[in-house]
Amino acid sequence: MPTAFTVEQVDKTRVSRRRATFFSLIFLLTALAAWFMADLLWQGPFTLARVADLPLLILFTILFAHVATGFCTALLGLYVINRGDTARISRTLRDDESLEKLPLGSTAIVMPVFNEDPSRIFEGLRAIYQSLEQTGRLDEFDFFILSDSNDPNRWIQEEVAWAELCKQLNGFGRIFYRKRRISLNKKSGNVADFLRRWGSSYRYMVVLDADSIMTGESIVKLVAMMERNPTVGILQTAPRVVNGVTLYSRLQQFASRLYGPLFLAGLNYWHQGESNFWGHNAVIRVAPFMEHAALPELPGREPFGGRILSHDFVEAALLRRAGWKVWLAHDLEGSFEEGPPTLIDAAKRDRRWCQGNLQHSWLLTAKNLHPVNRFHLFQGIMGYVSSPIWLLFMLVSTLRLFARVEDGTVDPARYIMIFDHVVPVPQALALFGLTMTLIFLPKVLSVGLVLKHGRAAAYGGRVRLVLSALLETIASTLLAPINMMFHSKFVTYILLGQGVNWVTQQRTASDDPDWREAIITHSGQTLFGLVWGASAYILAPAFFWWLSPVLLGLVLSAPLSILLSRAGLGRRARELGLFLTPDETEPAPVLTQLEQNLEECYKHMLPIRELRRDFGLMQAILDPYVNAVHVSLLRQRRPGSYSVRRYFVELRRRLLADGPDKLTTREKMALLLDPESMNWLHEQLWKLPADQLSPWWRLAMRQYNVLTATPVTALYR
Repeated sequence: MPTAFTVEQVDKTRVSRRRATFFSLIFLLTALAAWFMADLLWQGPFTLARVADLPLLILFTILFAHVATGFCTALLGLYVINRGDTARISRTLRDDESLEKLPLGSTAIVMPVFNEDPSRIFEGLRAIYQSLEQTGRLDEFDFFILSDSNDPNRWIQEEVAWAELCKQLNGFGRIFYRKRRISLNKKSGNVADFLRRWGSSYRYMVVLDADSIMTGESIVKLVAMMERNPTVGILQTAPRVVNGVTLYSRLQQFASRLYGPLFLAGLNYWHQGESNFWGHNAVIRVAPFMEHAALPELPGREPFGGRILSHDFVEAALLRRAGWKVWLAHDLEGSFEEGPPTLIDAAKRDRRWCQGNLQHSWLLTAKNLHPVNRFHLFQGIMGYVSSPIWLLFMLVSTLRLFARVEDGTVDPARYIMIFDHVVPVPQALALFGLTMTLIFLPKVLSVGLVLKHGRAAAYGGRVRLVLSALLETIASTLLAPINMMFHSKFVTYILLGQGVNWVTQQRTASDDPDWREAIITHSGQTLFGLVWGASAYILAPAFFWWLSPVLLGLVLSAPLSILLSRAGLGRRARELGLFLTPDETEPAPVLTQLEQNLEECYKHMLPIRELRRDFGLMQAILDPYVNAVHVSLLRQRRPGSYSVRRYFVELRRRLLADGPDKLTTREKMALLLDPESMNWLHEQLWKLPADQLSPWWRLAMRQYNVLTATPVTALYR
């Protein structure tokens, strides 16, 4: 039976017409706002001196166009959701085709990890594996955990968890674990290392993050779509944010689930074969990716130069430049991810993304990139640069208003300032209203769409849906100035040459937020808001109320951050039916299984406090099973020079005699990477008399001997 649709059937004329519609809408809205702004700036007869305000108008026009882009994407998404979009790559597969008969190619499912929670990594992998098994197509897939973990405990936990998972699923020879000795180029280098070693054995590669979950059906369909469309190089899914526990993460997943479909449908409307890659939950055609997507080294040093931190946009652009298409499977069900649990964790992730996106400035003028890819890069940059520009707009205008109030030339009840221009309040309100409409109308449309299609029950019912949307809007309004301050700070730091380190992404929730971290992180924002607000209230009380939505978020940033970080409040909101999503009320079996398995894992007894910090190292030396697993996974090395051997002999002696507290993390990692040392340590630990061992090792052996009836060696289940 012939295939219903392939991307080759996409009419280029129609794609051009779609993009013309999209950019014309942006142009019309932006032109209207720019005309309004020009009228505010240049009221009265034209003089040559007014040309000096042209940069101000250009800056405003760029900022407004950025807002209008999001609005027009949502508007077109609404249009195609109501009318239906024939140019969707998911139409490649017919609804009546069985999974057993879909065409597949050899596929590696790769999961790069870095000091993540091993229980979450391997339970997620277990759920994906078993879901694929249920499709009957497991034989076409291999699984790779690609570890860059540099925490000794995490490393050993990963190894033991891998061995346990393989035993439980009979997955030896299908589930592989690899730990890199040197973590060059972070995640992109980790995947590149996999491709150099094993890439030629596979036609496709499904890239997952440590918090990714995909159903077996979605993976099979994703690969089948690639088989049916041989010119597609990357096929990206739209992962839904799930498993939010804190109030913050529940707000984010609710907003993503409710408002996301409009934007995703709109993106597919004008992206078509020039879509984007988001780094995970996507399938990649391996051969062209290896040939064309090697990341260039940027001129200069970090943070602007050197290695590219945010690799995904660039890889999509490079593949498209080589003639391969990149599509978004926005309506494919069964692709999930998790979000940061707190505002501060989200900000830490944003700082990394900020540097990566600013680096893309180098590539805006790179040769032969498709214009749509240049637009993706520009949008990524504007996502961060717009914050300090908006902040500059507001601050300079405030200071100019204060100066004019003091000399008595402006009444803040009737006028406000835009830089040095006096603007009547009614006209300023009209421009403000237009901007707010563009920001908030997509939210209203999304709620209306759910109500229209009778899907409110999946969000807790009509009343709870509307109430949740209202509360989310209030929360996002309060969080907007906080994020503006974060982004302004990040951009400033990067411009001053301060890069970021690659830190582990925090994914777990807690009922005990870190007050100290919250106060230190938000103290500058609070002080800034207090000074700004107090000055406005004293000098121009009428203007103070204009600023109040921004000031309220800044002044309350610390308590707001702590409040939203509480897992207890998140659970209470769920009990009340607030911020529910269809992925909670009608969960996919793979999500239910993951939740149940994790509950089981976290019941596992923790190591006693005195041993907890170095429990992984202890297990790798003390326990014969863990020691054997660990050593078997190490690369055998040639004997080093005399000085190297002496170095390791000294480290071993210090570890046993003084305990692990006396060694640095680097020294522990050196021992763990040396198979000869690990064998020697295991043997000597059981041979030496107790008085030649540190108290820490004596306690470890007592604990091990007492608790041998429980599977403490597994660290897992």
